[in-house]
Amino acid sequence: MAWSLLLAGLLAGTTSFANPLLSRQSSRGSDFLRFSCSQLVVERADPIVNPGQKFTPHMHQIVGGNSFNITMDPSTIDPPKTSKCTSCRMVEDFSNYWTASIYFQSPENGTYKRVPQFANGQLNGTVMDQTGGITVYYMRPFSGTNKKTTVFPRGFRMISGNPLNTKKAAGPLVNCHRCLSARDRVSGGAGAPCDRSDTAEFPNKPCPGGIRVTVIFPSCWDGKNLDSPDHQSHVAFAPGNQALAGDKCPSTHPVRIPQVMYEIMYDTSGAFANPEYYKNGKQPLVYSFGDKTGYGAHGDYLFGWEDGALQRAMDGLGTNCFSEVCTALKLQTPMAANECVKGQQSREEVGDGVWLKELPGGVPVY
Repeated sequence: MAWSLLLAGLLAGTTSFANPLLSRQSSRGSDFLRFSCSQLVVERADPIVNPGQKFTPHMHQIVGGNSFNITMDPSTIDPPKTSKCTSCRMVEDFSNYWTASIYFQSPENGTYKRVPQFANGQLNGTVMDQTGGITVYYMRPFSGTNKKTTVFPRGFRMISGNPLNTKKAAGPLVNCHRCLSARDRVSGGAGAPCDRSDTAEFPNKPCPGGIRVTVIFPSCWDGKNLDSPDHQSHVAFAPGNQALAGDKCPSTHPVRIPQVMYEIMYDTSGAFANPEYYKNGKQPLVYSFGDKTGYGAHGDYLFGWEDGALQRAMDGLGTNCFSEVCTALKLQTPMAANECVKGQQSREEVGDGVWLKELPGGVPVY
């Protein structure tokens, strides 16, 4: 959360945020929309990478519209029309957002337990009232003069990151981990996302305040394709050495789209933060797809806003929209968002509060 205060302060001409209420007031009219989404379901499903497949290779936490299923065929499913509720605070947002689960592997006997997500902080210094879930950002350019963005068309989808990565990807850091101290549990730490305080790999030390994982998506689109075979080629990051975009796009992907970003807070406090687990270069965490390095961090996005709603919000940035303070959108209560849940499409134990002999699906660890 703290990076949002920093960026908002830069835009307002100040970087001092000793008073969180003052920071919120000075932040209004900024360049991003930020809101929470509660946990919809935890299951092995991925309608982008593995459409139609029950029990996909690895476990995800999914948030958003409850029309989420294993297909999400845009020719037959229109999330705003087929969803009966959304786990996101924005009532008109029936998009789906999902990320891989993290598991703790016991150094004693090798069994696994899922690391729970916890709510992120708000600009007023309190914690969002949500069950697990993630915090979602939609951003327009932070630099340059052209702030106009064009919202995604119906059926649009994309991913950021690659679960097959075993080394740090080239270019700007777009998927990263921040190790939080106990005092940073609410704020999320200081500084912009994926800066020098963050690492592409899992932290190599205990994180008593949790681990904040950031997933940043591209900001430019080819203007033609709703998807691509690798689910990434139809979009591109803006030129430059920073993941957060300016107002330029390459000629191959000329359409400036809202830049989506996730913040996921994993609760690695308590027993998970035992220093004994971090000796001799070892650490006990592993992604649900078997990655102990952390380099394979990734996220999936499937657009599902009601017609015109997101465009109104993006056009309102700088005047009447900032974070959840946006007169262009309807906001539901945290209780209503938390109540939007659905059962697994293929039932199995996910490792919440119980130890598993192997990762769900028998995924090998590498």
